[in-house]
Amino acid sequence: MIDLNDIVVFARVVEAGSFTAAARLLAMPKTTVSRRVAALEREVGVRLLQRTTRSLNLTDAGRLYYERSSQGLRTIEEANLHLAEARAEPSGTIRISAPVGFGGHFLIRAVVDFLTLYPKTNVELRLTDDKLNLVEDGIDLAFRTGRLEDSTLIARKLGSTHRLLCASPAYLARYGMPESPADLARHRCVIEGQSASGAHWVLDGPQGQETVVVAGRFAANEMQAVVAAALADFGIAQLPQPIAEGLINEGRLRRVLDGYATPAGGLHVLYPSSRHLSPLVKAFIDLAAERISNRVNTA
Repeated sequence: MIDLNDIVVFARVVEAGSFTAAARLLAMPKTTVSRRVAALEREVGVRLLQRTTRSLNLTDAGRLYYERSSQGLRTIEEANLHLAEARAEPSGTIRISAPVGFGGHFLIRAVVDFLTLYPKTNVELRLTDDKLNLVEDGIDLAFRTGRLEDSTLIARKLGSTHRLLCASPAYLARYGMPESPADLARHRCVIEGQSASGAHWVLDGPQGQETVVVAGRFAANEMQAVVAAALADFGIAQLPQPIAEGLINEGRLRRVLDGYATPAGGLHVLYPSSRHLSPLVKAFIDLAAERISNRVNTA
C-alpha cells in the first residue's frame, strides 16, 4: 500500500529541485528523503526521477504522477486548513456595512450577541444607505436589501422581507385609521424619496396588488429620518418589517392596513470572496442568518 507521506516527500523533492533542499524543507535527513522516494517508486512500479550527481529530472511518468498527486495534496491541505479554521475560536476585528434603519434597529442586536459570544472579537459597524465599495473601503461584509446590482461580490440570501405601513398612535387618534389603500390618498404620508408629493406606493393585499398615489409634509432619502418622522406624528410611513415590528411591539407605532404590505424583497449579505472565508466573518454571517431567520420569512 502506498504511504501518503512518501507522496508528500516526492512532491517536495520535485518542488525544491533536489533531495538536499527537500530534506531542509521537511526537516528530515537526506537519506530518509531518498529512501521514501525509492519506496514510492517500488510501489508504483516505475521510475519517477532520473538522478545524476549534478541534476535531478522527472521522467515522463514522474511528471504525470506529480501533476496528478500534487492536485490531491493541495485538496488535502485545503481541507486541513478549513478544518483548522472551523475549530479556531473567532478573533480579530470585523468591519460591517449596513443600511441605517436596518443596522440601527435590528443588526445591532446581532452585533451585541456576537461580541458576547466571542470575547476575542471587535466589530466596526458602519451604518450608511450608500453602497460602499467593500474592497476599497476595507469592509468585510455588507447587508443589502432589495434588488442586487451585478458585481463580483459573493452574495448569500438570508431571506425575504417587506415593508409594513405604520403610524404613531397620536397621528391615528387625530386623523383616523385608513380602511383601504385608497384612503391613503387622503392621509399625510411620510415619503422615502426626494419629494413629499406624487409618490406611488405599491401594496400586496387580499385583492392582489394595488398602487396608490400618496403625499405628505415630509420626505427623506434616508430611512432613519423616515422612522423619526413617523414617531413624531407626521403621518403614515412604509418601514422595513424588522424595524416596524420592533416599534409596534414597543407601542410607539401601530400597524396600518393589517392585510397589506409592500412586495417582498431580498435580504442579502455580501462579501468580497468565498475563498478562504475567515472563521471570524463566517461566524458572524451564520449568527446573523440565524437571528434574521427568526424575524423575516426566509425564501
